[in-house]
Amino acid sequence: MRTIGVIPSRWSSVRFPGKSLAMICGKPLVRWVVEASLRAESLDEVIVATDDERIADAVGNSGARVVMTSPGHPSGTDRVAEAADAGDDDIVVNIQGDEPLIAPELIDAVASKLAGDDFYDMSTACTPIRAAEDLLSPTVVKVVLDSNDGALYFSRLPIPFRRDGEQDLSSGLYMRHIGIYGYRGAFLKKMVAEPPCLLEQTESLEQLRAMWIGG
Repeated sequence: MRTIGVIPSRWSSVRFPGKSLAMICGKPLVRWVVEASLRAESLDEVIVATDDERIADAVGNSGARVVMTSPGHPSGTDRVAEAADAGDDDIVVNIQGDEPLIAPELIDAVASKLAGDDFYDMSTACTPIRAAEDLLSPTVVKVVLDSNDGALYFSRLPIPFRRDGEQDLSSGLYMRHIGIYGYRGAFLKKMVAEPPCLLEQTESLEQLRAMWIGG
């Protein structure tokens, strides 16, 4: 079994074309993500999955392997699946290419959740919501957890809804989703083979497809 970190990175961002190569303190954004990923103790390999030679050149001799992927992928998850080419028992961690401050410890935590527990096929991360504006913002994705820290649902709306009175942010119920994902190889293949489900299309949240198919 291998644990593979994959950083999907593309040029054609709708809101910020070329974002992966935006310079931050003298280095392209993607290099910051690569360097943080290489410090994660759980990863056997770090791959940058891209369809653009400019991004491949920026990764250079950083220590990550570049895999040139199809330009036609509908999502970063599809790009990750192609680049990882994982075995069924491998663990693949999808590390967002626009998170220069990603903590290696967070990557390790997402990977170790699968390595240490056969019950789940997919893992992710969240953190408590502290500010009311974050709870109300549709750009902040919320997740509700069960007693074993399994995700019950993700939404852009404030969940769980409190019928009587305002939501109590000190309750520990209100969690902000962090966009990093771990997959078992077999489940990643299953997920990208499935079409988007109605819940995913409604909320515009790809992780709802994983829940729809039993992840």
